[in-house]
Amino acid sequence: MNQALAKSLGSKKRYLEDTIKELENNNSSVQYFEELFSNFSNEEIAQMGDINAEIDQLRNRVNKLYLQTLYTGKWDDNDCILYINAGAGGEEAQDWAEMLSRMYIRYAERQGYSVEIVNKVAGDGAGVRNICLNISGNHAYGNLKFEKGVHRLVRISPFDANKRRHTSFASVDVSPVIEDDNEIEIKAEDLKIDTYRSSGAGGQHVNKTESAVRITHIPTGIVVQCQNERSQLQNKEFAMKMLKSKLIEKKTEEEEKEKAKQKSQDKKIEWGSQIRSYVLHPYNMVKDHRTNYQTSNTTAVLDGEIEEFILQSLINLRN
Repeated sequence: MNQALAKSLGSKKRYLEDTIKELENNNSSVQYFEELFSNFSNEEIAQMGDINAEIDQLRNRVNKLYLQTLYTGKWDDNDCILYINAGAGGEEAQDWAEMLSRMYIRYAERQGYSVEIVNKVAGDGAGVRNICLNISGNHAYGNLKFEKGVHRLVRISPFDANKRRHTSFASVDVSPVIEDDNEIEIKAEDLKIDTYRSSGAGGQHVNKTESAVRITHIPTGIVVQCQNERSQLQNKEFAMKMLKSKLIEKKTEEEEKEKAKQKSQDKKIEWGSQIRSYVLHPYNMVKDHRTNYQTSNTTAVLDGEIEEFILQSLINLRN
């Protein structure tokens, strides 16, 4: 039996049960307020103290359930693997990549998701060259898929002695974790597997043994790597999971592009374009270039408060 698939299905079952229970509770609350409003005047209700607070709580619960209806993608319920790569620019860009990784880790914590650092390559003195996060939780991919693209930072560089303004870039890639082994076939002859010593934390065992694994899928050029686990076998298994997810996602995106082409649709998803700007100087603003949603609270955003950006992307996709 596929233990990973069983665990995933069990989690989805619990999520659906909780959703049904929430619907039933909300329905009971609506009936209660309907009866209340039919028996009392607005003036009488206004004097009941906590009624308005209870109505606000119900409204928030209903809005939260409405959000669930916006997840329409094939793998929106799945966990995801999020990759961040620093752009050109040395320490400046590598520091920005690490800032983004912190932002996503904080966001995941706010959502009650679990986060595992699968692979991390330290930068040249600061930050990271690249980092890979395995993020698990309900709708992890459905939410974070909108983060795929190029993220731009404008700020006074902490690495510039002359305190000049710098622009840095980092790219974010997001793939769903797919447990269905029948979705795609990976041939052994199409793989190049390399092992190397891990560069992260882990003590003497990690640094002295070639436990890290890099897999290249020759036909597509897709490269995945994992150094988080203690053994080479565990790293290989997780790297294969990453590769499979990327291949399935690539196949699906190609099919969707072909459908869009056949229907002559003008609206396309350009994952590789710049999607968001984070400006810390000469003013404070974070702006999403796809939805035009923006906020001046840059500190909160970089601390993981990106829910509104994701909500606007969900609504934009549905429209």
